[in-house]
Amino acid sequence: MNANEIASFFSLDNRVAVITGGSRGIGLAIARAYALAGAKIVVSSRKKEGVEEAAAILRKQGADVLPVPANASSEDDRVSLVQQTIDWAGKIDILVNNAGTNPAYGPLQDIPRQAWDKTFETNLNAAFRLSQLAFHACMKDNGGVIVNTASVAAFTSTPLLNTYNITKCAMIHMTRAMADEWGPYGIRVNALAPGVIKTKLSRALWDGEQGDSLAARLPLRRIGVVEDIAGAALLLGSDAGSYITGQYIIIDGGELAMGSGT
Repeated sequence: MNANEIASFFSLDNRVAVITGGSRGIGLAIARAYALAGAKIVVSSRKKEGVEEAAAILRKQGADVLPVPANASSEDDRVSLVQQTIDWAGKIDILVNNAGTNPAYGPLQDIPRQAWDKTFETNLNAAFRLSQLAFHACMKDNGGVIVNTASVAAFTSTPLLNTYNITKCAMIHMTRAMADEWGPYGIRVNALAPGVIKTKLSRALWDGEQGDSLAARLPLRRIGVVEDIAGAALLLGSDAGSYITGQYIIIDGGELAMGSGT
């Protein structure tokens, strides 16, 4: 095996990747990695200005990009996202379900129904429905890859944040079920399970003294950055991960290895 063959394992040439929540943070880092590996990128998030800014960043590195403003929680927007992708590129090879939210903060007995429903709609239902749409639009006949962004929160109880944790636990099981049912169609489905990563969504967990304290406890002695997640996403999206399905990759600096949560 030579260097060119190794590089080809991670190549995404001639592939089309749709990334939700792709305008910043983990989603944008994955988009940049996929683009550098040769993929055409459909970058999507709720706000038009956000996807346009992300598209500009990707184009600067030579990527072929379609920015699509879409609310992952809206069925009409999900249908439109898939249709625009098919119209633009003719197919979907990789779907990254990265859109997420966490509006529900507090003990479970006090979580308002609206906050509970919104968390499930964005974190779980949107990923399921978009995957289902991609399946019927393209993947059932051509195969493909689905990467779901879960969390190490799926494996722990975190007081005041457990609504979010529950959605991510459900996403892990959904990933396994999809992999089981859709494997015969040539579709691989896996999940990323990040620990605390320096993003806007998780700022309360890593900023200031709390973040310093966490970093000091982690085996790797640092808080993760978005590029740490992008590498694992590239493995799962490329031929380097061609025999990986129904799995989750924990990317947490060793947090769960310590046997305790954040």
